[in-house]
Amino acid sequence: MKRLLLAALAITAPSLAAQPSGSGKAVLVTGASTGIGRAIAEALAAEGHFVFAGARKAADLEALGRVPNMRGIKLDVTSATDIAAAVETVRASGKGLHGLVNNAGIAIVAPLTEVDERELQNLFDVNVFGPYRVTKAFAPLLIEAKGRVTTVSSISGILSGPLFGPYSMSKHAVEAFGDALGAELGRFGVKVSLIEPGNYKSEIGLNTVAQVEATAKRLTGTPYEQPMKNMVAAMGRYHTYPEPTDVARAAVHALFDPNPKVRYLVVPAPIQAEVTIKKAIEEMVQLNQQHQFSFSRDALIKMLDEALARHP
Repeated sequence: MKRLLLAALAITAPSLAAQPSGSGKAVLVTGASTGIGRAIAEALAAEGHFVFAGARKAADLEALGRVPNMRGIKLDVTSATDIAAAVETVRASGKGLHGLVNNAGIAIVAPLTEVDERELQNLFDVNVFGPYRVTKAFAPLLIEAKGRVTTVSSISGILSGPLFGPYSMSKHAVEAFGDALGAELGRFGVKVSLIEPGNYKSEIGLNTVAQVEATAKRLTGTPYEQPMKNMVAAMGRYHTYPEPTDVARAAVHALFDPNPKVRYLVVPAPIQAEVTIKKAIEEMVQLNQQHQFSFSRDALIKMLDEALARHP
């Protein structure tokens, strides 16, 4: 579920060309049973890489295991036991580990002052502590391979708004995780990227429908009754979202291009890119507003030009 407030927008999907690899390296993908994770796992396997596809349910593991170049591996990112067993499985394979894709995630849509604290804790347990736990556990293998870490964030890691506070909080944390991790692992030759998808079909969106409906019912008679009803209606348009093919292409690029990007904004509609970039600019302007060390317009433009030169 990626910024459902944009659900009604027209869909015209730009794409990022996948880079041919063919090097047959091993990659672990969490949350690989459906949606974005499944698309990434299948794209990697189709290019000849060996994919350790993380999932929780036995039926999903069996289905993943039937895909050529793929092995289903039991992996709940909140379970220390699962993570430790996954590390041993990957080590025992003798394939090493070139890449890790932190994809597993969930979403909550609710007013911040009304969200259940246990739900919020679970959200962070999966979305924030999950990538932390898995990356920490596999770091020795990734450092040994001078490999890659790619974490699926969201445009909600840049944006936020009414009812999306819990999810946005978790994805803002993921953005910080990626920045710090890149600075720390870069000295070992490990390259780190973040992917910020817009509105694509994923299991997160489907699973959130029931949560939104239950929350709307619970908030009947409160000031949030109508906004939550509107959100239920927006969730009904989830089936119009495109498949996450472009997100998978971005992941392949991040894992195997000689010069991966730090961030991959991947959206199916121009307006989603526009509002995300405008939000980043607005935040810069707010940070620069009327203080002792504010920069002039010319100085800001110079900074922008320098950044554009660093990231052509």
